[in-house]
Amino acid sequence: MAKKSGGRLVSSAGLVNYYDSEDHRAIHISPTTVIIITLVTGVAVFMFNAFF
Repeated sequence: MAKKSGGRLVSSAGLVNYYDSEDHRAIHISPTTVIIITLVTGVAVFMFNAFF
């Protein structure tokens, strides 16, 4: 049988290789900002459920 060349995205057990790309057009958000936004949203939802 001939071996297939290229195509590193398909591998055993459904694993896929992901590569970091430095796209300068992408939006970059720090993990701390995500946690703060999540906490503020959670508190707001809790308060709306408590008062309404």
